This record gives sequence, C-alpha cells and structure tokens, in this order.
Amino acid sequence: MTQKKSKRLGRLKGVAGEEIDVDPALNLDTVIFNRSILGQVVRDISEKMRKQLRLKGYSFKTQKAYLGHVRRYISFHGRGPEELGNEQVRKYLLYLLEEGTNSHSYVNQSLSSIKFLYNEVLQQHRITFDIPRPKKEFKLPEVLSQQEVYRILNSLENQKHRAILFLTYSAGLRVGEIVRLTIEDIDTDRMLIHVRQGKGRKDRYTVLSQIALEIIKNYISKYAPEKWLFPGDKPGRHLTERTVQRIFENARNKAGVKKDVSVHSLRHSFATHLLEGGTDLRYIQELLGHNSSKTTEIYTHVTQKSIRNIQSPLDRLVSLKEEDR
Repeated sequence: MTQKKSKRLGRLKGVAGEEIDVDPALNLDTVIFNRSILGQVVRDISEKMRKQLRLKGYSFKTQKAYLGHVRRYISFHGRGPEELGNEQVRKYLLYLLEEGTNSHSYVNQSLSSIKFLYNEVLQQHRITFDIPRPKKEFKLPEVLSQQEVYRILNSLENQKHRAILFLTYSAGLRVGEIVRLTIEDIDTDRMLIHVRQGKGRKDRYTVLSQIALEIIKNYISKYAPEKWLFPGDKPGRHLTERTVQRIFENARNKAGVKKDVSVHSLRHSFATHLLEGGTDLRYIQELLGHNSSKTTEIYTHVTQKSIRNIQSPLDRLVSLKEEDR
C-alpha cells in the first residue's frame, strides 16, 4: 500500500461514529474488515435487545436509552459482549465517571443497560454485577416564578402553541403526555384531563383549567383536529416531543427568561405553585402521577411558602442595632 493511500485512509469512523486515528503502518484493509464485523455484531445485538425490551414492556424512550448505552459499551471495547467480563464492565463505568461530563444517573442507567444485555438478552449470568452503583445526586428542580410563567405564556401568538403550553402548565403534564392527548381525553363536564398510559404505563386524571379550556376551544375551532388533540405534520401522527420543546424554547427566549429551564420545568412549576397556594401534598402527588410521596416531597425544598417567612439573622441583627440607637 502506498504512503499516499495510507494517509488517505488514516482516519476511520468507529462504530459509534467517532473518528479513529489509524497508524499508516497497519494493514488498513484488515482494520476496515474488523470494523465491519463489529458493526454487524452491534446491529445483531441491538435487534435482539430491542425485541427483549419490547417483550418486557419497556417504554420507547427507555428502549432507545438502553440501546444507546449498549452500543457505546461495545464500541468502547471494540469487541463483542460475549468476549467481555466483569473487568471490562468496571473499566467502562470508571471511564464514564472519570470523563467528568456524565451524571451519576447516566452511569447508573448505563449499568442497568449492560446488566439487561447479559442477563436478559445473552443469558450469561457469569457477569456478577457486584459493582457499587454511583450514589444518585440530589438535585432540586428548576422552578419558574409565576411571573416568569405568565411572561412565557403571554409571549405566544400562535393559537396551537398557546394551547399546548397553557395546557402543559395548567395540568402539570409531561411533554410525552401533552403530545399524546386525544380530543376525548378532555372531559369538559367534569373539568378533568384523562392522561392515558403515562410514565409507568399508568392512567390518571388531572385538572382542566377553565382558562386553558377556552384557549383549547379557540384552537379547535380554527384547526379542527380529528383524533390527536395536537396532530403532527405526518397524517395520523401526533406532534413530536421535540417540536413542543422548541416551542417552549422560543417562547422562553422571547419572554426574556434567562433561567436554564426546559418545557418540563412547567410541570415542576405547576407542582410548586400548587404547594405554595396551600394544596395538600397528597393531592399534588395524585395529579402528577407519582408512585411515592417521596418523589413529590422534593417540591417542599423549592417552595417559597415557608422559606420567604424566615428572617435572615443579618436582617435581625441590623434591626436590633438600629433599635439600640
């Protein structure tokens, strides 16, 4: 192989799409052949894993995440998973942690994905998984003030966009729930919204705001949706989650809100504002569809209801000194 040809083939694409530098002294034909075999291994494993995840009832979002983790695990080692063992699993997880950009939740999900691969797909229980899981970080949700929510909602001019975000905030919906609403899910008699097969494949009811209902009526009269309340561009399909995320991002920017928030922050804000308004935590848990009250209790850490009534010791100190004068 000539030197010119070696330089031309000196950078290859890895299984995960990353660029790999290859020593020109290597036999690149063999490298390409091996990469092709590994790519086929990844495709075969992915298909088997996808089928097993479906059989186990995992959501589409979880399926996508697990498949991505397994592809990256195989690509990292450059070998089929049958050739790897406990040491390779440890090495990969340590790499994810030391890389510094991955959260502990991400690493935990990666470990769960690899465990599913060996135990459920390959039926290889020789991997013991006696690896200590990284401690889950305790992070408070980013919450918008009522004034910020008002500015975001009022920045919307498109009736469909207004209906989407007004309904999302007013009912505390997840983005995956708002896009999958049908017209029949809006119960105007009982002023409830029927959320079907939300997270954890659970049905629940949440509140239907009178103001949001008026906006929905105006939207329906103009757009005349048939099955899905918010249909997408493709016939018979609902709006994509990414489209709703972009709608929120544009509205946030237009409203001049600088906080690092996403459309999911409307759900966090819904729960926090209810709590600040005196709604019992148990009702909020039911509206959000949380299995455990522990999940809902996180909002007690971000509410201003109690915190804003606490006087800083500095203010108290200064006021006492001023009284002594």
